[in-house]
Amino acid sequence: MQHRDVLVYDVEGDIAALLKHREGNTWRFRHVRDLDAAVQAQAEAPCLVGIAVINGNHEGLPTGLPRLTGAAPSEWIAVVEPRTLDDYRMRPCIVHNFHDFHTLPTDDERLLLTLGHAYGKAAVRAQLHARQEQDRRFGMIGRSAAMQALYRQLDKVVKVDVPVLLSGESGAGKELVARAIHAYSARSGGPFVAMNCAAVPASLIQSELFGHEKGAFTGAQQRKIGNIEASARGVLFLDEIGDLSPDLQTNLLRFLQDMNIVRVGGTQSIPVDTRVVAASNVDLSAAVADGRFRADLFYRLNVVHIHVPPLRERREDVRAIAQSVFNANVSIKSRRLTGFSEAALCAMENYDWPGNVRDLINRVRRAMIMCDGAHIQPADLGIGSPASAGHDFMTLEGARTQLDREVVLDCLRQNHANVSRSARQLGISRGTLYRLMARLGIQNGSRPNAHPASTSANHDQGAHK
Repeated sequence: MQHRDVLVYDVEGDIAALLKHREGNTWRFRHVRDLDAAVQAQAEAPCLVGIAVINGNHEGLPTGLPRLTGAAPSEWIAVVEPRTLDDYRMRPCIVHNFHDFHTLPTDDERLLLTLGHAYGKAAVRAQLHARQEQDRRFGMIGRSAAMQALYRQLDKVVKVDVPVLLSGESGAGKELVARAIHAYSARSGGPFVAMNCAAVPASLIQSELFGHEKGAFTGAQQRKIGNIEASARGVLFLDEIGDLSPDLQTNLLRFLQDMNIVRVGGTQSIPVDTRVVAASNVDLSAAVADGRFRADLFYRLNVVHIHVPPLRERREDVRAIAQSVFNANVSIKSRRLTGFSEAALCAMENYDWPGNVRDLINRVRRAMIMCDGAHIQPADLGIGSPASAGHDFMTLEGARTQLDREVVLDCLRQNHANVSRSARQLGISRGTLYRLMARLGIQNGSRPNAHPASTSANHDQGAHK
């Protein structure tokens, strides 16, 4: 049987020494005495479970411990002195950052049982994360038909070295596509330089794009390398290119024709080998017809055109994207917050997302900070009605029951309803799993009965010890 590694943060080392004697075929304990060293050890060789011994001086721990316990999918157990629970600063720290806690003196057998349950839950979470990673391609997330079409285009585009024009709504992910073109092409070793043409004042954009020589204008105290030159041997991403003035359009066209630039105030022609990827959230072909954009520049840029679909056209990807945002921002959430309610996931899938992926990212991050419960609700995201938010309210006990039920169901499905294998994976006995399944309304074979809402209030805390 493979060892289960446990990181033990113990300043004094007494508990770590006791646990060392319990090592065998199941557990292997790694001891660190310093919090920074523990954070580094977890970053370099992550353990699914950890034990933090909290005694003596608590100074700095309420803010320091989340750096250690916040990384998913790990689960942590606190071992504390009884008087620690009387410290008003430490109580929320323990509640929000730990799967469970034990008081000194420790009961070794009980601690190992808790450790086994925490390991099982972390292992299932790790499997969920691994499956979510399968949804990724080119650093993007999605299995929808629209994303599959985008992936097929990128498969071809990254192999050739020609200009690309990206179209799509604001926030849809055009820069992410441009970065993928850079990262998966032969130019990945060169720089990626991004410039938002709409964000630079008209008086400065010539200098930002082409650079300038010392003394070229008032305030030009030294030579400046422009973004085109800075992107040599890499990729230049020009966002909102439709906002370029006619003069800048002419200069950019000249560069694309001969791949040479002249800095502002200079006379020397400088060759630059770069690949240009341009993007616009307006219809450039319509801008050409209206005379607002040069037709010859449009044709130079539009060698390959890729449309980045808005989020409302790939609703089946919303859950995976939201979960990815959640996983990437675990450091900003409370330990109590474990994920999204089903109501929140459905609300996100049915929302039109006028701000696209950028809007989803911002709403999820804000909900992670502000949510008081165990699951993010539609109201936390700002996309649910008061009626629906009230309908989805549950007690904290009910939220914990729901999480336990989801973990057990997923484990049973992973093991094709084999209770013995599932129990080993969860770190509990077969009999305990049967009792847990009965309490959670899960039939043998991982087919759920009616949701056990009525049992939520009688949730047996001892089953997790």
